[in-house]
Amino acid sequence: MREYVSVSLETHLFFGRIMKEHALFLLAAFPAGETAYRSRADWFRMQFERALERAVRLADGMVGSEILRSGEVTTEFTEMAEQQTRRLTKIPIDIRITRAEKRLRAGFAECHDRRMVQQVRQLNQNVLQLLNGLIMLKEQILREVSACTLYTSNYPLLIEHILREAKLYRQIITVLEEKGCMPHEDLKEAEMFWNRIMMEHALFIRGLLDPTECELIETADAFAGDYCRLLEEAREQDCRTMDKLTRKTLETTEKYRDFKTAGAEGITGCGIRSVTLPLLADHVLREANHYLRILENTGKGRV
Repeated sequence: MREYVSVSLETHLFFGRIMKEHALFLLAAFPAGETAYRSRADWFRMQFERALERAVRLADGMVGSEILRSGEVTTEFTEMAEQQTRRLTKIPIDIRITRAEKRLRAGFAECHDRRMVQQVRQLNQNVLQLLNGLIMLKEQILREVSACTLYTSNYPLLIEHILREAKLYRQIITVLEEKGCMPHEDLKEAEMFWNRIMMEHALFIRGLLDPTECELIETADAFAGDYCRLLEEAREQDCRTMDKLTRKTLETTEKYRDFKTAGAEGITGCGIRSVTLPLLADHVLREANHYLRILENTGKGRV
């Protein structure tokens, strides 16, 4: 059961934080008078925060070192971004979870322990229930925004974007519950998914920057174009001929990670004019770090 335990916990460390932040971004974007949707988004924020806290407690000494080194769990900006976002939005954020994540130790101790397996299974089942509800909420928000019956400052594309990520999280945990392990991933499918995510990040970054940030807007636009082209190339590739494209994607994503790092530093340091929440800047950086680990593992023959 080692793989079941470790992959489950590694998945929660990354995606659990992503989901609680999705709920926060939804909450922060609704007008003060939209009390019903604000209340529902806040409930999911609190529930995913509790699930993440539980995952962190279970993960100490139970996950791989490359996960903890990758920058997908936390970055050097995460704690500061949370503090700033909490102050700016007045939305509670439990920063103790981030501090606990920084202290996590790698290892695979006692993965065969039945109590640990049972605790992870309970966490997985709880998260699946939460994901079903959050996905329904996102779908409902998207329907109403598309019908012009609901206002949010989030782009419709952003709601579609966070909906896809929630469905991927649900798919991974569902497979772990059904099979006890993760089968080898379709490399082409994985790259197409994450290239689309990276492209959309660039479009969001471009749209959230102040119009005077001309150079950053041009750079974000260029990255959107790069990932759009990578998507088009991937559609034409056979899975057996993906190696060259994967190397090209890795090089692009390393540059993109550096751009996002500079962006997170600039936004948390108040050096970039933008309407981006500091936590959103850190959020997209963590997703780039996660994708880089996938691409690097692809190059080593594993995903």
